[in-house]
Amino acid sequence: MDAARARGTRLGRPPAMTEEQVRHARDLLARPENTVTSIAKLLGVSRNTIYNYVPELKGGRLALTEATSTPQLPQPTRSED
Repeated sequence: MDAARARGTRLGRPPAMTEEQVRHARDLLARPENTVTSIAKLLGVSRNTIYNYVPELKGGRLALTEATSTPQLPQPTRSED
């Protein structure tokens, strides 16, 4: 096992979801009509896997939308010259 680690071989169970699947799940979870169960079925994983890979979901959907939303840039103000 030490020799495999030295070669850079990844040991253990492979990840259940790829980074692309996690991003896709986050996008789908941002829409209120999608449920965790339906997204899990779509991606071929369990509900628990979704909760494990999207930890901000444990705080509820509101926490998820706040975590994934991008902040708005401030708008320039016009001076009245």
